[in-house]
Amino acid sequence: MKFGLRYCNTARYVDAKEAVALAHAAETAGFESLWTVEHTIVPAGYASAYPYDPSGKMAGGRDDMPLPDPLIWMAFVAAATTKIKLATGILILPQHNPVLAAKQIATLDHMSRGRILLGVGAGWLQEEFAALGVPFAERGARMDEYIAAMRELWSADKPTFKGRFVAFEGAYCRPQPVNKSVPIIVGGHSEAAARRAGRLGDGFFPARGAPAQLIAIARKAAEAAGRDPAKLEITASLPDDLAELDALRRLGVTRVLVPSAGGAGLQARIRGPEDLANWADVIERHRGL
Repeated sequence: MKFGLRYCNTARYVDAKEAVALAHAAETAGFESLWTVEHTIVPAGYASAYPYDPSGKMAGGRDDMPLPDPLIWMAFVAAATTKIKLATGILILPQHNPVLAAKQIATLDHMSRGRILLGVGAGWLQEEFAALGVPFAERGARMDEYIAAMRELWSADKPTFKGRFVAFEGAYCRPQPVNKSVPIIVGGHSEAAARRAGRLGDGFFPARGAPAQLIAIARKAAEAAGRDPAKLEITASLPDDLAELDALRRLGVTRVLVPSAGGAGLQARIRGPEDLANWADVIERHRGL
């Protein structure tokens, strides 16, 4: 079982000094990865329902919360660390130009010596899509195509791609990632996200909990696509009780994410970087299980 921290580009870790302190403490304690989150803008008074809270609002209803760009935050922290992986959880991929995003992510992976995990999602905040000039209704189709185009740019000697939304021929995009690819982890709480993870992803992150039904859908989609469902890495949020990790393992979960800003129950143990050392024994005890 691997342990990551989420969502690290929020709260006190918007500050550069605090971000580096968190990264150093996490690396020392044995955390495998730091996970970021993205919203380019949050339109005031948005009407779209946030799917992960009964209130329908993020961060206690605040629209003006500071939220640094995840890739720039990750680049800053990568320069201050040596081994911890850096992940988006998630990047709202349909909102990005896939060629530019592929270049940025490949550069970050190259400079960090292969430490990048790319979590992607379709997005839910319709007002944000409107402000960025991206059609909300097409976001799923865009995401599927963007994943394929980015992998072509990362892996091919002379990348060529022709799709509905993006096309290029003989387009060198250097440097490429260290391993000619970056793991793509599809995030989301819907059956569509689970099927996309199975068809296209290297992993699946249901975002809240570890719904057995969604994990089964993802694996079934992988099998239908001629892929090995056992190779689909499952990431889940940390349960309130560590004893529940056994049940998660039986579901095939191999990574759990601990909230960097604390939470309820067990998760409240983390108030800041100074508390991460307390997790070293927990991480070591569960590392090989």
